Amino acid sequence: MATKAIELTVGDRVVRVSNPDKVYFPERGITKRQVVEYYIAVAAPLLDVLRDRPTTLKRYVDGVEGEAFYQKRLPKGAPEWVETARIKFPSGRPADEVCPTEPAVLAWAANLGTFDFHPWPVRRPDTDHPDELRIDLDPQPGTDFADAVRVAGVLREVLADAGMTGYPKTSGGRGIHVAVRIRPSWDFIEVRHAVIALAREVESRAPDLATSAWWKEERGERVFIDFNQAARDRTIASAWSVRGTPRATVSTPVTWDTLSTVDPDDFDVLTVPKYLESHGNPHADLDSEAFGLETLLEWYERDPRGEMPYPPDYPKMPGEPMRVQPSRAKKPAEGD
Repeated sequence: MATKAIELTVGDRVVRVSNPDKVYFPERGITKRQVVEYYIAVAAPLLDVLRDRPTTLKRYVDGVEGEAFYQKRLPKGAPEWVETARIKFPSGRPADEVCPTEPAVLAWAANLGTFDFHPWPVRRPDTDHPDELRIDLDPQPGTDFADAVRVAGVLREVLADAGMTGYPKTSGGRGIHVAVRIRPSWDFIEVRHAVIALAREVESRAPDLATSAWWKEERGERVFIDFNQAARDRTIASAWSVRGTPRATVSTPVTWDTLSTVDPDDFDVLTVPKYLESHGNPHADLDSEAFGLETLLEWYERDPRGEMPYPPDYPKMPGEPMRVQPSRAKKPAEGD
């Protein structure tokens, strides 16, 4: 049964929360109101991540056990104080996405059933040149968070050799995300090439632990470095985002020193506000220095393997190999 709406004062705004007692996470008994209040509690560091970025909302209007969908355009009926930024999809079609600028936007989005905020790695008004390099370490079947931690250690060394500093966070599941602030001097294709170069170098240093193989049949029990998360319109859940897991886990910033000691399941809607209060924001220095991609792009150009496949919904890209998994590729006839 629906419960009476409430109004919360968030900054200079009043945000209406409908059906606040609706249970979003049955396993924990966590309600919509608790998710909204969570986002108000972490608004300061979350806005450091989202401010002026076009942001896709991952909405779970029926809670974690319902179907989720990605809201890529400003929802109808949004308050006039919810700002937007215009982006272009790989098809060339434009869209006006939510562009968070104040805490009330976070509470408003949470009331719509938003769990994850998925920001583009760009800021307005230049939405064609990323200012953030994002590396997604995705454990494959047979591997876990501890394996991702080991790969992250190799990644840290590779970044240092390229003259860069990364900032790690839990994904909210078994994976790890690492962010690097870069100068917005390169387009999406070049940034993706830089991530491919990183992935290949990590793989060369830890071939039994890490893989850059796009095709699942070639990955084995290794951690996949998902270079296609750097492609246009591909995003990952932001730091401080609630994830659609039964425990209501949160993608949480950590330091390199603590990464190997944490359990990602310990970070959730109920615990992270206290974690933030006691530890501060581990990514507070992320914006202190922006790095260049020159070294990574040199590595990419030197590698004879060249381009890698794009996601299947993309238009055919220049220099891209065939999008067919190796086991199904047509083999040359005998004698060819």
